[in-house]
Amino acid sequence: MTSIMAAFDTHALWQIAVGMGAVVLIVVVILLMLLLSFVKDIQQSVAILLETAPIVAKHTSKIPLLALTPAVLNLVIEEAIIQDGYMNALTDGYTGAGESL
Repeated sequence: MTSIMAAFDTHALWQIAVGMGAVVLIVVVILLMLLLSFVKDIQQSVAILLETAPIVAKHTSKIPLLALTPAVLNLVIEEAIIQDGYMNALTDGYTGAGESL
């Protein structure tokens, strides 16, 4: 009787072990499929990035020239002051029709 019970216990334990192994195997397969999906998404993102990087580089290649902007603006301001002086000199003493000094 004890040998039958031991055989039954051994058989039950083997079924439990095989069942747990099957569950672990299914989980591993699902995780590997998920990993492959992530790898494909990363590859697609990298491909898109490599396509757009030269375009972005072309559009941003002139950014260092913006450092020259303040100096150019100072020259424009100086020229505007000179032109304003010329305009003031031209209009000093000028009266339009119907205006008085």
